[in-house]
Amino acid sequence: MTVSKMTWRPQYRSSKFRHVFGKAATKESCYDGVPITRSVQDNTFCAVNPRFLAVITECAGGGAFLVLSVHHTGKVDPHHPRVSGHKGNVLDIKWNPFDDHCIASCSEDATVKVWEIPPHGLLKNLTVPWKELQGHRRRVGLIEWHPTANNILFSTGYDYQVMIWNLDCLEQVIKNPVRTISHHTDVVLSMSFGTDGSLFATTCRDRKIRLIESRSGNLLQEASCKTHKASKVLILGNMKMLLSTGTSRWNERQMVLWDQDDLSAPLVQENLDGSSGVLFPFYDPDTHMLYIAGKGDGNIRYYEISSEKPYIHYLTEYRSNLPQKGMGVMPKRGLDVSSCEVFRFYKLVTIKSLIEPLSMIVPRRSESYQEDIYPMTAGNMPALTAGEWLSGTDKGPVMMSLKPGSQVAESYPETNKGTDGYRGQSRSATAQRGYIQDQLRTKEGAEDGNRAADDAGQTAVVNGDGYSLCSPPRTENELLMKFHKQQEEIRRLRELLNHRDVHIRQLELEIKNMKNSHNSL
Repeated sequence: MTVSKMTWRPQYRSSKFRHVFGKAATKESCYDGVPITRSVQDNTFCAVNPRFLAVITECAGGGAFLVLSVHHTGKVDPHHPRVSGHKGNVLDIKWNPFDDHCIASCSEDATVKVWEIPPHGLLKNLTVPWKELQGHRRRVGLIEWHPTANNILFSTGYDYQVMIWNLDCLEQVIKNPVRTISHHTDVVLSMSFGTDGSLFATTCRDRKIRLIESRSGNLLQEASCKTHKASKVLILGNMKMLLSTGTSRWNERQMVLWDQDDLSAPLVQENLDGSSGVLFPFYDPDTHMLYIAGKGDGNIRYYEISSEKPYIHYLTEYRSNLPQKGMGVMPKRGLDVSSCEVFRFYKLVTIKSLIEPLSMIVPRRSESYQEDIYPMTAGNMPALTAGEWLSGTDKGPVMMSLKPGSQVAESYPETNKGTDGYRGQSRSATAQRGYIQDQLRTKEGAEDGNRAADDAGQTAVVNGDGYSLCSPPRTENELLMKFHKQQEEIRRLRELLNHRDVHIRQLELEIKNMKNSHNSL
């Protein structure tokens, strides 16, 4: 008789992200005194890019959101200018991935509005949008930008319709979407695009997950699982998998992994806990790390996704006693690679009117650039114009390196070829010249900080502003804004010097290695 012995040795899986830890910002680096919205909508309420942080705020009469410089930390002025052009509460905001100064918002007033933020932030309330999209019959709850095509925006509302908008047009008010998708029988709860934007997945209150072709609106697959009520869904990059979060039939919070090519049955179902808050999933396709943050929770769980069973590998969790109402996520190009930061959240803490940055860091001893945790990532340049995408072309994202000194220039409307002429009408030429001169000066170093404008007769620039923008501040708020602009300029110059120091150390190390190898010969 053969007796099989049970092995009790634990099975360890090698991973460079096993020891990732969360590091909350100090109080001085948080945003304090922000009147965060009390809306019960299950959205993140916050959007971030390397220049600005936007958060939906509580206000009386109409809807508004706040746009702050990401370096404008500390106590926020209660009278800080806001974007306040909606007649109803703002429900969702999203930055254009190819333009750090363009943000879309949707509202209970059944409109979607697209705004142009001045290069140095808001000095007064912004009430006139660059574009206004009128097509939904009821309130609009969710918006998403196309991940690779320029100026293509998707919106969905309580009329159960998903609408595709082309912003490359002369009209300021657009009343006819490019396409209307009508496969849903109830309110759409979330929407997620594939890497090249050719597909998107949705969750709906009818408990179904749908996979839809983006351009044509054709329904490709539909999943309906009796044991899982999905609230959020993500397409996991190029892994050919979908991940949904929701609740089980016993009201336990759970996450479910699906095969993108076969939604008939889930690959993995994992129950997490019995709390009631919605689970927000965030996925990093570069590191294959999945973060799960619950609304009203203080903790964030994180996992690593693989293409082989058991697919989902638990790493650890970040714990905090501050509950989050929503979360913003910084794009990869805005991370601090010198500290091995691989992800950054912005937690909305309503009970303290606080926005707390939270960095996820891979512990490394070396201060040099770690190429193994920073592969090429999606950049801030569109792969397609709106016209090319509408004509039937699909392309993956334009990739960029995060290595210091190799970054693509910060996005600005003038790099978006489809709408240069139109956007120039909504912003003064002086402000554009000021910003461009500011960028040139940053690249060439501090020694060129106060040089005159070029021979073409452009307005001279001081600290990144034209003289027309540098009049003495008339109010305390204007004085504060100019102070923060100077602080941002100083920060950029320090970053440039740090990047050069790192490069010098790398070259010195290479020379030392070459000498050692030569001596050994």
